[in-house]
Amino acid sequence: MEQSDKLNRIVEARMKLRNRFEEKMKQTPSLADERPMGTGKLNRHGMPEIPVGQTETRKWPVLDLGIQPQIPLAEWQLIVDGEVEHPVKLNWDEFMALPQTEDTSDFHCVTTWSKLNMNWKGVRLLDLAALVQPKETATHILCYGYDDYTTNIALEEALKPDVLLVHTVEGHPLPEEHGGPVRMITPQLYAWKGSKWICRIEFLKENVLGFWEERGYSNTAYPWRNDRYS
Repeated sequence: MEQSDKLNRIVEARMKLRNRFEEKMKQTPSLADERPMGTGKLNRHGMPEIPVGQTETRKWPVLDLGIQPQIPLAEWQLIVDGEVEHPVKLNWDEFMALPQTEDTSDFHCVTTWSKLNMNWKGVRLLDLAALVQPKETATHILCYGYDDYTTNIALEEALKPDVLLVHTVEGHPLPEEHGGPVRMITPQLYAWKGSKWICRIEFLKENVLGFWEERGYSNTAYPWRNDRYS
């Protein structure tokens, strides 16, 4: 009964959050751009399948900061805090007890390659947000990795239903070199906005630059506008 009540609370809070940010989401470039740049058939959001400047790859290249932390599942934890009503610290079992989502989406790296139709399983950022209930003052999140990486995302992007904290890809546990045990994916933004080896999500009342954003990368990172650098 307790688990059922928890799920019902998450679902109710999820719907309130979606209603709160629905109009902002609809106006984001990956959904509303009338002249997106790219080639190929339209994806499920109405954008060209291959964004401008990208080339499709069958491989999944490995890119990182030269650090690949090894985190045993028994030691992994995720902190969700900041401008929220109910901050949490989740261990692996608690994370896996949250609503799980399977989705297929594309992965666009700023280094000009795109890998299409990847199959994922994980927890929606929307459901994590529903668990902690962001305050009205929250506008952005800052994501932290076990490798000390950080990246910032506006809430209207972060709360989209295809933004996941994934632990499984193509039916297998997410490989360590790709951010396992858990990384974030942001299919409607360049992939650097999805932190590997994620360990904390901080809700913010203002924008704070992350690792690459401090070094001249775009705050917004829209692939169909070639929005790579600030």
